[in-house]
Order: sequence, then structure tokens, then C-alpha cells
Amino acid sequence: MKYLGAHVSAAGGVENAPVNAQKIGASCFALFTKNQRQWQAKPLSDKSINDFKSNCRSFGFGPDQILAHDSYLINLGHPEQAPLEKSRVAFIDEMQRCHQLGIAMLNFHPGSTLKKISMDNCLATIAESINLALQKVPDVIAVIENTAGQGSNVGFVFEQIKTIIDRVEDQSRIGVCIDTCHAFAAGYEFVSRNGYEKTWDLFDAIIGFEKLKGMHLNDAKKPLNSRVDRHESIGKGQLGLAAFRHIMEDKRLNNIPMILETPDDDIWAKEISLLKSLIKS
Repeated sequence: MKYLGAHVSAAGGVENAPVNAQKIGASCFALFTKNQRQWQAKPLSDKSINDFKSNCRSFGFGPDQILAHDSYLINLGHPEQAPLEKSRVAFIDEMQRCHQLGIAMLNFHPGSTLKKISMDNCLATIAESINLALQKVPDVIAVIENTAGQGSNVGFVFEQIKTIIDRVEDQSRIGVCIDTCHAFAAGYEFVSRNGYEKTWDLFDAIIGFEKLKGMHLNDAKKPLNSRVDRHESIGKGQLGLAAFRHIMEDKRLNNIPMILETPDDDIWAKEISLLKSLIKS
């Protein structure tokens, strides 16, 4: 089946995220386990942890239906040692928070060269950062999100993601989340049937479907290969409904969290219903 949801608010405590997801008719959700724009946060209280787990059980959200997202501040490929260490400490904290909450997957943007080191050096540093985190925290899967290739961000082509994955020591704990807007901005065409199949054929050949742990479903404001990350509401951008109809009909993409990060959270419930309507019965 298709798990459809959104990146919901955890304001007031992480325990509110599954409640907010249920309100929009979601069958999966994403959340930040702390303020995404601050380096540090108070430890999770026992009450928040227990209430989060209880609410997930009440609303039927299993571990494979939740995709946490780390802080935007983290750069696991940072070219300078002090900021790199700061990012690694923060990432390990994010992994630990997931482990406390019983969340099986942490989604993250791979990193950026900041135009100070080579692509290869950055990818190697990211892999080393992942290895250090996986050694410190058990069970949680590190899920690399593809980027649009904006600025000096890495991870916008499948080959770069594969290079990181190949250097991760525990292959059972590394996966990928494909953001449709980011992929389109990076030059992967989802709109035509031929382009859609070609994109996933490339993904399977280079990375492999077994590594696909989730998706972010976003339309795109900017054209194909723009390298600009600007999300749009479903069906209102460059991807249009055609791309999402392909996705909804694709059984290879069943049973993974599909998360809306579209700009108007007031219509998330409508967008979930729209996506459901595209599924062939």
C-alpha cells in the first residue's frame, strides 16, 4: 500500500507530531525531534518519549511509517574540523533522539563542500561521519536525501550518493530518500512515462531499490535541471499531476513513507486525498 503523509509540526513536544499527522488523514509522517535551526536542545523527557510512542500506537504509525529529519545546520562533509565536529556531535544527538523514540530512520541532507574542498573529499568525509554515528547509536538507519545541487551541496546525482553508500561499513543501516523536486531540479525527468522509467532504471542500476527507504513528494517551481530547490504544491508546478500519477501507480514504491513538504500546510489533507485519487484501484 501507499503510505502518504507530511512533515508535520512537533511544536509543544514530539508527542504532538502523530496527533497532527492523524488530523490530516496521513498514514505516515515526518518530524523534527528538536528545533531544526538550533544546535542544541533539551533532552527528551520520559513523558514526551512515552506519549510519543503511545500516540503512534493509537493512530497506527509503525516504525516503517515515520521518517525523522535532522537539523538544517548539520554539514557532515564540512571542510573545516571544528564545524565538522560540531555537525557530527549534533547528528549523533539526532540519532540518539530517534533511538529513544523508537524511530527507525533519520533522514538527512548529505552535506556541502562550501567550495573549499573537492567533491571526492566531501563525499568521503560524509561517509566517515555516518560511520562514526552508526558506531555510537544502534538500530537507527541513516537515510540520505538527494539534493537539488544548489550552491555547493553534494548528493544531487545518484553516483554521488552511491559513493557515500559504498563507504558505509554497516550496509544494513544506510538508505536513501528521493525528493521529487530535488531530483527534477538535478535533471531527473519524472513527467513523461519514458523519463520516469529511465530515472528509476538509473536509480536501480546505480543504488538499488532495496536502499529506497522513503520519498518526499514535492512539485517544483523551477524547470528541469535548474539546480534550484523551490517546492510547489502538488500539481501546480513543473512536475504536474502526471509525475505523481506515475508514482502512485508504481507498486515498487509501496510500503515506504511518502512525505509532503509542499509550501501550503493548510491543504495537506487535500493533497493527500488528491494523491490517493491517482492510485489505480
